[in-house]
Amino acid sequence: MVKIKICGLKRYQDIDYVNELKVDYAGFVFAKSPRRVDLQHAERLIARLDKGIRKVGVFVNQSREFIKEACSALGLDVVQLHGDETPDEVAAYAVYGVEVWKAIRVKGEDGLVRAGEYRVDGILLDAAVQGRYGGTGQTFDWGLLEGVSFNSKLILAGGLNSHNVCSAIARVKPYAVDVSSGVETGGFKDYKKMKEFVERVRSFEKHNR
Repeated sequence: MVKIKICGLKRYQDIDYVNELKVDYAGFVFAKSPRRVDLQHAERLIARLDKGIRKVGVFVNQSREFIKEACSALGLDVVQLHGDETPDEVAAYAVYGVEVWKAIRVKGEDGLVRAGEYRVDGILLDAAVQGRYGGTGQTFDWGLLEGVSFNSKLILAGGLNSHNVCSAIARVKPYAVDVSSGVETGGFKDYKKMKEFVERVRSFEKHNR
C-alpha cells in the first residue's frame, strides 16, 4: 500500500484531522516557512498525535546540533533533509537512530543522478523552484522517472492534490506520497481536502492491487 504523509501540521485541529484519517506520516516543519513550528509547540502537537503515526521532522540547512536536539526531544521517526547537504553530511544522521530521507529538487535528469549519490532510507522528489527548498505546490515532469530506480524508498512530493494523486501513483509507483499545500485552503489544512486526498489514494490502492 502506498503510504500517505501530510506535512506542515501546526494546529491542534491538524493533529485531530490526521488522527481521524489514520495517515502514515505526519510532517513538522522546522525550517523557515509559513508552516514552521518551534520545538516547544511541536512537542505539544506530538503529544496529541496518534502513536501509530510516524513523526517526520523537516529541516533546511539547520545545524546538526539542532536536528539532534529535535530527534531527542520529540522522538522523531524520520529526519527529512531539504537543504544543500552533501552525501557525506547526510550519512552522518544515521547514528541518531532515525530514518533519513533526502529531498531532491527535480528540474531535469541531473537531479535524479544526484539522488543516486545518497545512501539514505528514502529519497523525496520535489519540484525545483528558484530560491525555494520545498513547499512549492508545483509538480515536476514525472516522465523523467520512467526507467529510473533508486536503492531507497521513493517519496513523491510537489503539487500533489486529490485530483492528480492517483495519476501520480499509477505513473511513478512511489513508496509514499507527500502533500501539504494541496490539502490547504487559505494557508491552513482543510479537513475536507485531506479526507478526499486520503480516500482517493486508498480507493486507488484497493482497486489496483
